[in-house]
Amino acid sequence: MLQRSLLLSRNIQIQKSATSVLFSTSKAVNTKTENTEVKDEGLFNRFLGPNAGVEKTDTKVNRWSMLVPACVTHACLGAPYGWSAVSAALTREQGVVASSATDWGLDLATYPMTIMIGGLGIGTALMGKWAAKVGHRRAMIQGCSIAGLGYLGAGAGIMNHNIYLMYSSIALIALGSGSIYTPPVQTMIDWFPDRKGLASGLVIGGFGSGALFFAPSMTYLMSKFSQVPTYIGQSVELMTEGGKQFANHCGQWEEVVYASASELAKLPYTGLTEGYYLVGTGSTGLGLAYTTIGLTYTALIFASALSLKRAPPLYKPTGWSPPASSSGDLSAVRSVHVDVVHKTPQFWLLFSTSALLCTGGMGLMAVAKPMITEVFSGAVPALVTTSFATAYLMAMAAGNLGGRVGWAAISDKIGRTKTYNIFTIGAASIYATLPWLIHSVITQPDSPLAPVLLSVFCLNTVLAITIMGGVFAVLPAYESDLYGPKHVGAIHSRFLLAATAASIAGPALLLNLRSSAEKDAITQLMTKIQPEAFSSKFAADPSQLDQLVSAKTVTIPRLLEIAPTGTLDPSPFIYNSTLYTM
Repeated sequence: MLQRSLLLSRNIQIQKSATSVLFSTSKAVNTKTENTEVKDEGLFNRFLGPNAGVEKTDTKVNRWSMLVPACVTHACLGAPYGWSAVSAALTREQGVVASSATDWGLDLATYPMTIMIGGLGIGTALMGKWAAKVGHRRAMIQGCSIAGLGYLGAGAGIMNHNIYLMYSSIALIALGSGSIYTPPVQTMIDWFPDRKGLASGLVIGGFGSGALFFAPSMTYLMSKFSQVPTYIGQSVELMTEGGKQFANHCGQWEEVVYASASELAKLPYTGLTEGYYLVGTGSTGLGLAYTTIGLTYTALIFASALSLKRAPPLYKPTGWSPPASSSGDLSAVRSVHVDVVHKTPQFWLLFSTSALLCTGGMGLMAVAKPMITEVFSGAVPALVTTSFATAYLMAMAAGNLGGRVGWAAISDKIGRTKTYNIFTIGAASIYATLPWLIHSVITQPDSPLAPVLLSVFCLNTVLAITIMGGVFAVLPAYESDLYGPKHVGAIHSRFLLAATAASIAGPALLLNLRSSAEKDAITQLMTKIQPEAFSSKFAADPSQLDQLVSAKTVTIPRLLEIAPTGTLDPSPFIYNSTLYTM
């Protein structure tokens, strides 16, 4: 009996020992697997995790150096502000020297800017919380990869004259830009809690400076990739069908466009002769140029994402204490969550005011280069040349940049509310003077005051752009004042929908009013033109006017060629109704 008990006790001990060994082995295996997973997760987080690129508390970093990658990123994102540098070329992609029937109108050629800036606001609103969650580096790298694909698609759409491919690719660029926009702004506000207005103004000023780099770069690249169409002479056998003009060339009827000497003078090409050119035999070089600059932007943003560092948690610059807390504890500063801000009346008041203030500026930026050429080149051709139009666009871009930096700094001194009051009063006064300045220059082009008034017109429009830039620059600091700095990146993504509204309303309003005024001007000109002269010029009856206008065969400059001597060019006044509305 005793032996039996001892044997039973020994078996129990053996079972316990085996169970312990088995459990220990299993635990060791599980621990090894978990360590491997942690190691893998750590490798991802090290480069693309939420804390990737966050400086350690004991590390000394020159916070001003972080402005470089932040501003470079926003300068790349701000390329749409220079879109008017290429919109005119986009309306001549098939005809090159003049718009052909299959070329897109100025409205269709301008809407990419609306899609990019408007889509940026929507994309930022959609991606803002996600970007804050995953960290600035992953958000920027993922965004620039998506935008890079968009640039490739947009270039292909332009070269193949496929507007659906171009628009959808431009939307892809906007979506990618949406996840890139707020991380640099949030990062700079974290580094500069003592100078939030200046920091956000400098970064968003980079966005406003985009046209300063985009416009000259695109002009240079297009000059390298462009190809002049085939010239067939001034006197050719013409036939008009469906509003299009065809010329008998080498025994075949081929579509042609006519370019007058005055129209050729506005183009960036030299050595061209007035007359007829074959459609589809040349290229503006826009497709290849846009692809090239897009891939360059993608590479720059990728490098900036790796260079940009976030401030340590609860970072305070030396010698500064947060005004909201006498103890200096940043965790005590007011913080309103992004999901709550839209329930406050301040959100909607600031949102609507910002959208209205930016609408006029968006419209001007959308057509800056074509507008200055159409309005003043006929009256003062010695002053308003192709180079002058480019310089004007650059001045507008400089105004956008200067307004973002200057008004942001001013708002730190006088407060955000007073700054917005200046915006509202100043914008109304500026837009009211523009039609009068146009009329004064056009009706008295030989007056000694004409160059002066032209300069005042340019200065006033640049001032209008500084207000638009100032609105965007002051907004993040205003948001931080109202809701606290913690969630300002995500909150600002909601406010950027105001930019979406302005980018849609501004260009759409301007282009529709311009189109209506242009049609009225053509109708008025037709009352002064003899039917015989019209038929001889266009090889078509005046009853086909609507069809010819739609095909871009009949334009204001071509009608003026057969209008009675002394007929006033109505082109400068087609923007008046728009400016009064603004």
